[in-house]
Parts: sequence; C-alpha cells; structure tokens
Amino acid sequence: MEKHDKVYIAGHKGMVGSAILRRLKKEGYTNLVLKQSSELDLRNFNDVSQFFASERPEYVFLAAAKVGGIVANNTYRADFIYENLSIQNNIIHNSYLYGVKKLMFLGSSCIYPKLAPQPLKEEYLLTGLLEHTNEPYAIAKIAGIKMCEAYRAQYGCDFISVMPTNLYGPNDNYDLEKSHVLPAMIRKFHEAKERNEPSVILWGTGAPMREFLYADDLAEACLYLMKNYSETELVNVGTGIDVTIKELAETVCDVVGFNGSIIWDSSKPDGTPRKLMDVSKLHNVGWKHTVDLRDGVTLAYRDFCVNQSSLRL
Repeated sequence: MEKHDKVYIAGHKGMVGSAILRRLKKEGYTNLVLKQSSELDLRNFNDVSQFFASERPEYVFLAAAKVGGIVANNTYRADFIYENLSIQNNIIHNSYLYGVKKLMFLGSSCIYPKLAPQPLKEEYLLTGLLEHTNEPYAIAKIAGIKMCEAYRAQYGCDFISVMPTNLYGPNDNYDLEKSHVLPAMIRKFHEAKERNEPSVILWGTGAPMREFLYADDLAEACLYLMKNYSETELVNVGTGIDVTIKELAETVCDVVGFNGSIIWDSSKPDGTPRKLMDVSKLHNVGWKHTVDLRDGVTLAYRDFCVNQSSLRL
C-alpha cells in the first residue's frame, strides 16, 4: 500500500475508524476516501455500489458497524444482526466487484464461544455456543469472517480479517445504554465526582476478566497487518493481558479521581466469564501493543474531558 493509493475507511467517524484515519494521516497517506453516514447509507446496496463505481478505492478498512455493550446488544438484537450483515455484505461484495486490491474486515472478540478455553486462539471459532446477550452481533461478525474467506477461496480476493479485543479511546461511545464497560465507567465516575456523590453502582460482580486495547494501538496494528499479512485465517489483535472488571473499575476510579465507594449490583449479568486473546500469531507477524491500560485510561479520560460537548453521551 503506497502513500498515494486510494484508501477508503468505512466508519471513519467511529472510534476505530477515526483511529485508523489518524494513523494513516500520521504515516503520510493523502488519498483518503471518507463518507459520513449522512452521505452514504452502507446498509443500502445500491448506494454502496454507486459509491464504489464512482470512487474505485484500492484499499478498504471495513470499520463500520453497529456496536454497543451488553444492554444494547441484548435489547436491539434484530437491529444488530440486520444492520451489521447489511453493511459488511455490501462493502465486501462491492470490493470484489470493483477490484479492490485489499480489504481488512474488523470483527470482535465476541465471536468466540462463551466457554472457550483461555486464552482465545483463532482456531476456537465455531467450536461452541456464543454468549447469549451478544449472539446476533457475534453471528454477523462471524459471517463477515467467513465471507472474506469465501471470496478469497472463490475469487482470489486479498481480503483479511482481524479480531480486536475490547477497545477504548478517543471518539468512544459514552451513552450509558449503548456503551461498552470502560467508557461507561469513565462517565459514571466522572459524573459522580462532579456531583460529589458518595458511591457509584456498577453491573455484575466485578469478577469477569477482560482485556483492553487502546484504539490507536489497534490502528497501528491494522496498518501493519495491511502491509504485512495476506492469509486466509483471521488474526487476533490485543494485548494478551487481562484484568478483572473490579480491577478495571479501581483503575478508572483512580484516574478520574472519584473518592467514593463502588457498589456491585450482582442482580445484573456479568456476561462471558473471561475473554483473553491469544495474540501469539500477531506477535509472530511482528507487532506488539505499546500503550498499557493505566496510560490508555488516562489518555481516554483526558479526551472525554476535552471533548464532552461532541461525544456520544
């Protein structure tokens, strides 16, 4: 991928897409194709087809998706499977039709079975039942992986899939109904601090273990893999390090500066007991994360404070 090649970032306004955009600009890529959802409805096949016919991108980062946390995934089950299937079907198929040189499909660690052995290896895909709360979203992402594999097998398309772990960073979603756990904690602790509240209530027991990757680290990994990886098999992208949700809460609480107590509502679901990525394949390809959790949370909280007026709250 040369600096002058035409690169399309689907979902460039979201946390992942905007991180990829920042990375490409930092690396000197100048021929970038960007369309907001108000300009291009990725769920509409005809609109997407016309876009590819007129723009003819050479490289595609497929970072557009409908995403959310436990509440959103479980509440809007039909929306999550329909919209994600539509988006990825339209972009992957038109990338084939219009001769895209290489496409990267970004999935999620939720594709793996709920009770898969830990850490999660790429070959564990489709070996067991999924976590119920995000099953529709996971099935859509699994379909995207298999679609990339199928187009490679049948048509020789250089389409690759990467599966990021839990992400956080600039342009995250802080809507408490739809956000993931880390940004939700940042907002809850910040607002509790501002209101001088004595405690914050968090869902579950705090016992599940999760792995977290800073969005700009993911973007660096994506560009690296776009240049250096062209195989059928998906690649996990993460840190290979996990913490309990309780430990995460304590870290966020400390970074935000909230001095009250944390109350765990064990009547609410915990979700998958543990989700840790096996990132040995990624390391073997030659890439490793650089931002540790506390530093990343500090950067994310700084972004939250500076950009509250424009964030999704």
